[in-house]
Amino acid sequence: MRKSKPKQRIILPDPKYNDTLVTRFVNDFMIDGKKNLAYKIFYDAMDILAAKNKDSEKTPVEMWKKALENITPMVEVKSRRIGGATFQVPMEVNPKRKTAISIRNMIKYARQRSGKNMAEKLSQEIQAAFNEEGGAFKKKEETHRMAEANKAFAHFRF
Repeated sequence: MRKSKPKQRIILPDPKYNDTLVTRFVNDFMIDGKKNLAYKIFYDAMDILAAKNKDSEKTPVEMWKKALENITPMVEVKSRRIGGATFQVPMEVNPKRKTAISIRNMIKYARQRSGKNMAEKLSQEIQAAFNEEGGAFKKKEETHRMAEANKAFAHFRF
C-alpha cells in the first residue's frame, strides 16, 4: 500500500454505563451531530427495557450486549470475479466489522419498526434480538444461509 493505515481513534466511554461499546452505538445512532439526543434515546430505551424486564436477573445493558451478540454474523459472502464469472465467496468476518455490522443492523431495523417514539422502537428491537427474533436476527440468519449455500466456492478465498 502507498499509505499507511490510519491510526485508530480512541473512543471515550459513555457517562452513564462507562462503556465504549455504548459510545460506538450512540455514534452510529446519531443523526446530524445530535449526540445528546442520541444518548437520551438510548438511555430511555434502556429504562423501557428495565421496566419491561424487572423480574429478569440481567441488567438492560447486559441484555443489549447479548442482543448484539445474537445478531452478530460470523460469516458473510463477498463477490469475487474469477474468469469472467462472479462468485459469492463465503468469508469470515473481521472482529471490528462484526460489531459494526451488528450495530448497523440493529439501528436499521429499529428505525423500520412501527411505534410511537424511537426509544420505544429501539427497546422493542433489543428485546426481539435478545429473544433471537426480529429483523436484525433474520438478517444474520439470511447471511449465514447465503454463506452455507455458497460453501462450494470457499476455495476462492485469498
